[in-house]
Amino acid sequence: MIEDQKPSKTPLEALGEFALIKQLTKAAQASLPSTKLGIGDDAAVLSHDGETVVSTDMLVEGVHFDLGYMPLKHLGYKAVVVNLSDIYAMNAQATQVLLSIAVSNRFILEALEELYAGVHLACKTYGVDLVGGDTTSSKQGLQLSVTAIGKVPKKGAVLRSGANENDLLVVSGDLGAAYMGLQVLARENEVFKVNPNHKPDLAPYTYLVERQLKPEARKDIVSLLEVLEVKPTSMIDISDGLSSEVLHLCKQSELGCRVYEEKIPLDPQFISVCEEFKVDSTTIALSGGEDYELLFTIKQEDFDKIKGNPNLSVIGHMTAKGDDANLVTRGNEVIPLKAQGWKAF
Repeated sequence: MIEDQKPSKTPLEALGEFALIKQLTKAAQASLPSTKLGIGDDAAVLSHDGETVVSTDMLVEGVHFDLGYMPLKHLGYKAVVVNLSDIYAMNAQATQVLLSIAVSNRFILEALEELYAGVHLACKTYGVDLVGGDTTSSKQGLQLSVTAIGKVPKKGAVLRSGANENDLLVVSGDLGAAYMGLQVLARENEVFKVNPNHKPDLAPYTYLVERQLKPEARKDIVSLLEVLEVKPTSMIDISDGLSSEVLHLCKQSELGCRVYEEKIPLDPQFISVCEEFKVDSTTIALSGGEDYELLFTIKQEDFDKIKGNPNLSVIGHMTAKGDDANLVTRGNEVIPLKAQGWKAF
């Protein structure tokens, strides 16, 4: 008896747009009370009490990711996570996402199913519903656009503009690892191009590579601050580098600041790999980007509530209106803080 074998490669033109959408989104099951109607109609129907926050972002092949070392499942996961990070940066809870993709005919159905497997995993991990999106053709490469929606708590969203003089600057996690993970992957990819038989040993770089390929949004920090009864006065996520984000808070709040180099949290593996690549760890932590940690300010009187928490580090404080944003080095030198992170154009 000869068994029917499913073809391993299915060209997208064999399905058409609607069949493709149905195939890719069949795992999307609406589970939140605020999702009244998900995928299947002209638009999703949502019901949120109070304020709603919405954020959108694009990821373009060759600009934001390289499929030479970014697995499609990881890309799908990351595309969702980086957008959820923007919702958590408002001190809100993410509820729904929409995903639109433009894809060239070099991709097959099975490849897009891998991409969506990552999308569905991220949605399940963070408890959000995939409620819609679109697919279209692209002349070359792959482009993804994700829109994230979230619910603001009754006490209101936290904006970039709410910081006050003498508020403490606090950051979650550690910084710079994602950028150095990218450097490791790029280096190994160049070696592979020269020698296709090269098998990279990424074991010494596991943490850094994971921070680049599979970042996590800090939903847990939003929940932690609620438990600690700390409401940040301002907040932003770190996508473009610490210095850029600090300057955003300063500009929006019309204040200066002091960031202390010795207080910036760095992972030991990150420090070691910076030495290997002969780059300055502080420079990378300030300018690297893609950490997706949360940077926020709190009132001085809330310090005791977060003191000693392993998830949080106080790295400086806000200063008076009209002051500059400065970095205080380990040698106690005061130098201007400059934005040298990601530039879109």
